[in-house]
Amino acid sequence: MERLPSWLLTQTAAYAGRLVGEGFAAVGARGYHYRLLTSLLADGPASQAGLGRRTGIHLSDMVAALNELEADGYIARKPDKADKRRNVITVTDLGRERAAELSGRADAVQEELLEPLSGPERAELTTLLAKLYEHHHARQGFPPLSKM
Repeated sequence: MERLPSWLLTQTAAYAGRLVGEGFAAVGARGYHYRLLTSLLADGPASQAGLGRRTGIHLSDMVAALNELEADGYIARKPDKADKRRNVITVTDLGRERAAELSGRADAVQEELLEPLSGPERAELTTLLAKLYEHHHARQGFPPLSKM
């Protein structure tokens, strides 16, 4: 069993999830905060629904994470000028600082997770994981990584 790729992926993913969770929790954050802030910075303001599509975060989790980010001053919700029924989410200056802090945390987690691998091995692993991800997500109708 220890040589089955599915078992190895599952065990490594569980460990990676713990590292990410602990890394962000150390600064009072969650992985969703990082995903949302980086998406807003990379792709610009969006509605809650748009952010959900871009980040793959379910609406019920999205609302809670946005509420947390807004309460801490990292994002702002403003009525959409084109459609007053929805809000547009933007990153504040404080949110930009927070995103940089969380990005540093994410980098540290990657370093710890991938410690035994050389640079080329890390690149190869990332390429292979992305290939698996895109293949299986495309079969389910999800967009490729480049569109997320």
